[in-house]
Amino acid sequence: MKTREGDILRDLNGIMFDVKGSVHPLSRVIAFPRFIPNSCGNRTQGEVTYRKIYSISERFKFLEEKFPQYVIYDTIFDEVLCEVPTENVKHLYRPVGRLKELRRARESDELEKDALEFLDLLKSYVNVPWSKMGISGSLLVKLHTPSSDIDPIIYGSENCRRVYEALKILMQDPESPVKPYSMEELQGLFRFRFEDTKIPFEDFVRTESRKVLQGRFKNRDYFIRFVKDWGEIHSEYGAIRYENVGYAKIKAEIEDDSEAIFTPCSYKIKNVEFLKGTHFPIEEIASFRGRFCEQARTSEVVVAQGKVERVIDKGQNHEYFRLLLGNKPSDYMVLA
Repeated sequence: MKTREGDILRDLNGIMFDVKGSVHPLSRVIAFPRFIPNSCGNRTQGEVTYRKIYSISERFKFLEEKFPQYVIYDTIFDEVLCEVPTENVKHLYRPVGRLKELRRARESDELEKDALEFLDLLKSYVNVPWSKMGISGSLLVKLHTPSSDIDPIIYGSENCRRVYEALKILMQDPESPVKPYSMEELQGLFRFRFEDTKIPFEDFVRTESRKVLQGRFKNRDYFIRFVKDWGEIHSEYGAIRYENVGYAKIKAEIEDDSEAIFTPCSYKIKNVEFLKGTHFPIEEIASFRGRFCEQARTSEVVVAQGKVERVIDKGQNHEYFRLLLGNKPSDYMVLA
């Protein structure tokens, strides 16, 4: 079963899971519960009512209490993860297919119309093929509400970079429906994320205020994911192994931010200074979470805290160390 970032799967129990990354075990999918059947929820699909769960801790807690068999210690990632056996997957929702459905629909609600208009606008700027664009999030599985976000996905490095440049132009055009977050909107985003990433508001604003992958389209929140295409993903599960070697806080200069717009994202770093925790020759900061995209630019200095991993690439007979962000509320990366 080929799955990647932005896909959503429904298991035999009716739970909707967000697929994370594009490298998965042969018989399992790394995915975290997002929408769970719950009579007190405010979303419905057919006769089933769903509740949305947000933080990583809440997702793990739900599985540990209800479906502990999905909480797996993964020896390759040296991490406890949510992994769904492929035999338990009832349905796989793909963003490209949902966008195709929206384009063919005779009737659409307001959110569906706005999502299609947003992607049509981006396409008109850079002419990305429809087959390399999709819709994720609640709209993908038809569990959206009138106030839901728009969650587009673009596939392929070149397509992503062209759309990124288009977004920068659109955000600078006062007549464009694409707008950066206002200070008031950033305050709301900060309150929403604080439980999951606890950093001071001033640091939050300095990084989030200049991002283009998130913002407002026609008074709706949007977050765009840029995902490498299948032909650009050269690693198979097990070819690269990760070893947890500690936790650290560092100060470092960004040497290369060319992978910062993708999910997963990464930053090559240099001139690393250890402020706390485990000391290893760290060469990279990485994250599987979209909120750490666009966090810093080449030549900027950052302070970051997260898990230190030894990355062992068997095929290239190479190993190095990286700082991984996003597993704990204490993980962060801010401008120094």
